[in-house]
Amino acid sequence: MFRYYMLGLIVILVDQLSKWFIVEKMDIYESIVVIENFFNITSHRNKGAAWGILQDQMIFFYIITLIVVIGIIYYMQKHAKQSPLLATALGLLLGGAIGNFIDRLFRKEVVDFLDFQIINYNYPIFNLADSALVIGVGLLIIYTIIDERKGKKENV
Repeated sequence: MFRYYMLGLIVILVDQLSKWFIVEKMDIYESIVVIENFFNITSHRNKGAAWGILQDQMIFFYIITLIVVIGIIYYMQKHAKQSPLLATALGLLLGGAIGNFIDRLFRKEVVDFLDFQIINYNYPIFNLADSALVIGVGLLIIYTIIDERKGKKENV
């Protein structure tokens, strides 16, 4: 299990380092074109959750994140020992949740900077912790599908 906690720690460190760089080197709303009409690095702040929902609800986010982190650690210890896929998903979720929690705790807002425009849709700006959360959820869905299919085969 140690390596999956290390995965979470790496996510936290890379996430926080990238956010520190954005805060230190860029003005708020400053944007650097990386790939014309597709990808920019844009210094942005978010006091809410995904797509800006629940703005200024920090106490709510503190409580939910603590519950989620405790749940992830419990689930890792109890159920993920036999599944590298599940442990990887949970490690990414743990790192992503803590990465954004650190921002909320110390900055009272989340630093976002990955800015994509896909065709004519300007996707909401996000960060590396958010990426880890999305990948972790995706892996968790894949694990659930695989585990369910195994259960059906065992019952047949």
